[in-house]
Amino acid sequence: MNEILELMLKRLKIKSCRRGIKEMDLILGNFSNLGLQNLSSVELKLYDQLLDENDHDLYIWCSQQQQSPDIYKALLSKIMGFKLSSS
Repeated sequence: MNEILELMLKRLKIKSCRRGIKEMDLILGNFSNLGLQNLSSVELKLYDQLLDENDHDLYIWCSQQQQSPDIYKALLSKIMGFKLSSS
């Protein structure tokens, strides 16, 4: 793993675990611990963009209370699939 990628992964893990609401800390924190290394570079950039979204929006998308924007659907599916399979 190159150093730039390693730094990006560390930054994303921190951003994943330090959210505004505990539910998103748990969902994204768990995913970031084991799931980030399985994402492509394009998916990592999209994940970084996803982390800039409002936590309440992220939670209603993850809990399927509301449809997520199309750009995030595949990524959120991976995140929630990882959460379900690791429970």
